[in-house]
Amino acid sequence: MALNKKVAAAVGTSVAVSALSFMMSDYIMRMAMDRKMPKTNFTRRGEDPYAVFDEYAERLKNTPHETVEIESHDGLKLVGHWFENEDPKRIILAAHGWRSHWYRDFAYSFQFLREQGCSILYIEQRAQGASEGKYMGFGLTERYDILDWLAWIKERCGTDLPVYLAGISMGATTVLMASGLGLPPEVKGIIADSGFTSPAEIWKHVAKKNMHLPFLLTDLYSRILCRLKLGVASNSYSTVDALKTNTSIPVLFVHGQDDSFVPVEMTKENYAACAAPKDILIVPGAIHGMGYYVEKEKYEEKEKEFFRKYDK
Repeated sequence: MALNKKVAAAVGTSVAVSALSFMMSDYIMRMAMDRKMPKTNFTRRGEDPYAVFDEYAERLKNTPHETVEIESHDGLKLVGHWFENEDPKRIILAAHGWRSHWYRDFAYSFQFLREQGCSILYIEQRAQGASEGKYMGFGLTERYDILDWLAWIKERCGTDLPVYLAGISMGATTVLMASGLGLPPEVKGIIADSGFTSPAEIWKHVAKKNMHLPFLLTDLYSRILCRLKLGVASNSYSTVDALKTNTSIPVLFVHGQDDSFVPVEMTKENYAACAAPKDILIVPGAIHGMGYYVEKEKYEEKEKEFFRKYDK
């Protein structure tokens, strides 16, 4: 009888732990992937370090430009914002980060790129902003959208100008993953700022370091939920996988040394995996996505050198 009670207690505990793990996994995945973010008690403490971009973001958002739409390979309406340079030397296709906006992530660097003769297409990633979609794919689905946007650029501008892919945070992961798809020859380089290695790895990091949740208990359920939402597992592809196969498209990696959201080690892992020509800029004192703000002159010189080297 005592043994039966112990077995029953053990089974009850296992069921409770399993149920709790599922609930935690469901919450994490809804927060990570669903267009509408679930209610949360997590709040930013202290001053917002990104408030320095507010003025620039408002200015970029209201700068005259053309809003464009395409249909993705899987039938979604995707929205972009086209800033055509009067004397273009190259084209930048830029992808913003997770739960962010095109006019915020790239606000501070816009004027510099314009002065460098860049026509710029800022895209709104699927399931964010005005683009359709139920779930964010953390690069797993968005990488294919890059091909759709490149087709739009080709139809609009031809193939005479060099094209560069650029991204911040999840946008960086999107363009890095796209490098494994066999990009058209007019793509001359990729600028990846603060990218992570895979959905599975960034969710594990955020759950453990930022949310203080035991991710090992929820990892299995998270993978199952990701497959149910996207049709693919969270560990089915990574930037490392893509970069190992990318032997021809040069990559400039950038990351803040003090990034607590996406650890700098992920960019170092990406850099090590990249089989193509590559360069890296690690910015001391910079938190997530703030490398350009902290080291503006050094960042700009790196980009100008990158353009000079690969525009041909």
